[in-house]
Amino acid sequence: MKITVLSDGSWGTALATVLCNNGHNVTIWGPFPDYLDTLRATRINSRFLPDIELPEVLTFEADMATAVADADILLLAAPTQYARMVLEQLKPVFNPEQHALLNVAKGIENDTQMRISEICRDVLGECRYAILSGPSHAEEVARQVPTAVVTASNTPFLADTVQEIFMNSYFRVYTCDDVIGLELGGALKNIMAIAAGVIDGMELGDNPKAALITRGIAEMSRLGVALGGKAETFSGLSGIGDLIVTCTSGHSRNRHVGEELGRGKQLDAILAEMGMVVAEGVKTTSSIHQLLAKLDIETPIVTQIYQVLYENKNVKIAISELMNRKARPEMD
Repeated sequence: MKITVLSDGSWGTALATVLCNNGHNVTIWGPFPDYLDTLRATRINSRFLPDIELPEVLTFEADMATAVADADILLLAAPTQYARMVLEQLKPVFNPEQHALLNVAKGIENDTQMRISEICRDVLGECRYAILSGPSHAEEVARQVPTAVVTASNTPFLADTVQEIFMNSYFRVYTCDDVIGLELGGALKNIMAIAAGVIDGMELGDNPKAALITRGIAEMSRLGVALGGKAETFSGLSGIGDLIVTCTSGHSRNRHVGEELGRGKQLDAILAEMGMVVAEGVKTTSSIHQLLAKLDIETPIVTQIYQVLYENKNVKIAISELMNRKARPEMD
């Protein structure tokens, strides 16, 4: 198939290598022509995947119309807060009968609190849409480390198509029927990863990390179901699976933010040091906080992380308040 990846970041690049290895015709579009020229010449994405040599068959195109002209699938890999901007550039040349959209970003838009599927519909109208999510760091996928993910779609057979084009000996894809749950699982786990990083930065040990992951998935499921997802989805790869890897891995950008917060560093300084590398959970925390104003749901971890990120709350006070909440049954 002809697949165009809309983003030259780490995750889009890693998935492009998978698709090239599977024999597909893959083009990467990016917003900076000069950087695409560098990628084409060096076959190295020095900003995001510096240790991976890119396949010779992978092509690069800065012009959106040319990039998507013959594409069957458009892989949306830009960070969530930039997705609308990319889709607006795509809109004049988007053909809903030709192009299917495959989203791999994990977040909620700040101003609208929309999921990616809702942003796509808002900008492009009704379209064929699928999401691919799960525990999958770009750095490991690009090195062909065994990985399992899950896909869902609003269109019959599109999830099966996504499964077929990605599956190989190191990249395993499952299907499900819960687009909303997959979108929310991928977004909410990033908030919990910030909390896990705080624990690591404070060097508190294993007990609080295990408690955080366990109570985190309960909170994710509670909120996800309220927003239209299915409870069982959060027990799968896009829920507990993605939560585990993001809370424990040194590759996790969101965990890194939390770790630096736990060491006493200010958020602005942390983000400045990260440069172009995006930790989706920071913005998603704000989006979810705005959504919670419309819902009657208890989300103590999300609330505390929001206050740490946006109200300069001391992390020790946040942990103390979580631990001293009113006693309750575990399954309540």
